[in-house]
Amino acid sequence: MALNLRQKQTECIIRMLNLNQPLKQSGGTANEEVYKILIYDKFCQNILSPLIHVKDLRKHGVTLYFLIDKDRKTVRDVPAVYFVQPTQSNIHRIISDASESLYDTFHLNFSSSIPRPLLEDLASGTLKSGSVEKVSKVYDQYLEFVTLEDNLFSLAQQSTYVQLNDPSAGDKEIEAIIERVANGLFCVLVTLGVVPVIRCPRGGPAEMVASLLDQKLRDHLLSKNNMFAEGGGFMSSFQRPLLCVFDRNFELSVGIQHDFRYRPLVHDVLGLKLNRLNVQGEKGGMKSFELDSSDPFWSANSSLEFPEVAVEIETQLNKYKRDVEEVNNRTGGGSGAEFDGTDLIGNTKHLMNAVNSLPELTERKQVIDKHTNIATALLGQIKERSIDAFTKKESDMMVKGGIDRAELMAALKGKGTKMDKLRFAIMYLISTETINQSEVESVEAALNEAGADTSAFQYVKKIKSLNVSLAASANSASRSNIVDWAEKLYGQSISAVTAGVKNLLSSDQQLAVTRTVEALTEGKPNPEFDSYLLLDPRAPKSSSGGGSHVKGPFREAMVFMIGGGNYVEYGSLQELTQRQLTVKNVIYGATEILTGSELVEQLGLLGKKMGLGGPVASSSSSGH
Repeated sequence: MALNLRQKQTECIIRMLNLNQPLKQSGGTANEEVYKILIYDKFCQNILSPLIHVKDLRKHGVTLYFLIDKDRKTVRDVPAVYFVQPTQSNIHRIISDASESLYDTFHLNFSSSIPRPLLEDLASGTLKSGSVEKVSKVYDQYLEFVTLEDNLFSLAQQSTYVQLNDPSAGDKEIEAIIERVANGLFCVLVTLGVVPVIRCPRGGPAEMVASLLDQKLRDHLLSKNNMFAEGGGFMSSFQRPLLCVFDRNFELSVGIQHDFRYRPLVHDVLGLKLNRLNVQGEKGGMKSFELDSSDPFWSANSSLEFPEVAVEIETQLNKYKRDVEEVNNRTGGGSGAEFDGTDLIGNTKHLMNAVNSLPELTERKQVIDKHTNIATALLGQIKERSIDAFTKKESDMMVKGGIDRAELMAALKGKGTKMDKLRFAIMYLISTETINQSEVESVEAALNEAGADTSAFQYVKKIKSLNVSLAASANSASRSNIVDWAEKLYGQSISAVTAGVKNLLSSDQQLAVTRTVEALTEGKPNPEFDSYLLLDPRAPKSSSGGGSHVKGPFREAMVFMIGGGNYVEYGSLQELTQRQLTVKNVIYGATEILTGSELVEQLGLLGKKMGLGGPVASSSSSGH
């Protein structure tokens, strides 16, 4: 059975809401009838938000819910379920709540494993205030990630790309970030209950995270409270997933380019966050919409190009009108026919059917209206900013490895926000094999004229020139010195653009990540990927690194992107499962899900840290 992260995490949360009682076969739990209060912090609120609605909370006996840092009144004889990150401030607040006896009992659930010093603080704090008996249970929930769809998650760790590529970052800071990412991934694996085989390119953050995760899994498999025990020993590769870890620099362009498919467009242009977005209503005012698997239109059409979505909305609307007309005709409401008393039973039957079909028709109309609203808002932005033209030109550049100068300058002087033009200019830099100095100067002049902040452009240009000089000195003895210096100064960005140029989009427009995952899941010898690190936490340490008893093919894959993922990559990997025979299910995750503008802002920050870019303040003005 395919791994379903959304379902697994939801089950864990429901169990937690029911005071950690096991779920019954019927789907309920023993403690649904117990009324309780839910206390969470901002981070855990974001974990709950895409999975559990208010009506679901009521169903599980949660009558009140509050943020932990808000002032709360005492509620007698009621247990409180806390769901918070294990932080110093949260621990202090819990001790304070317990000492004031705000609630009858405290069921403490931490989103990840609580460090020993904090656990000791909790114990001594509740002992001092004489409230230790109020604390019923303390649980490590390993839920420190946000699941947005069945196969999509984010660790919600912001600005990881900047932190890992910051030239001034010290070893300690880098190690702390790698530790945080590996912990987040460990939480995902515990929730799924699987120990994967891990593959990643050598060097850089991907190898650091993969190695640390491998060590964490090994240590855990040896511990007494092993949460993967039910997985058994040497399972076949059909049951164990392959986890592929990449760094954003593996394929930078995908995070920057414009895209014309529905899901990436809604995210990039309208600012989809935690499956929710706000759109200007027809009569003014903002409308809030939710887009997740409960919306059949979104599930079926989110991977289509925007024009196809518009046609589909029209088709659904016409089908709805026909169905309403049919109901009217059947019940005599619209046919103009006289009511014939002789067919009383027949007419009653039609009326009953009509009444039964009304809720379904109403629901369909709401979904159609919602997507009409969203599509109208998108269309306005597309026309105003020529997003379709940017998408087409960027795609052509990647395939041809360049663009005609006149076309390039026309795009930079035409429609679009400052950020659209900046993203387009960076795509031009990444796609061209050799930099034409006068052309680049013209591009910079056009960006300055548009009032764009060029720090991000300068940053990519700097790395690009570094890579060219690296390539030029490849055969000389000085190469190692340049590499040492460059890696010290630019973190792991060195591989970014050299890999980027060849890697970005192959001629059939398939993303490099997708192509790599396809090859790795097949498990066949492939000179391009044979150098990739192979780690199997279940294999003896000596054989790890170069070998594993599990060679593939793999039916299940997990792909993780350090430094920010996006809906373009997610869509591409989901398409892979449709057209390829080996892998049947791909779960995609990232340190955070970024729009093109957000990634470019992070590149701009790095540019500023290196003293590059113009004096103009950063401004995305990208529709949200």
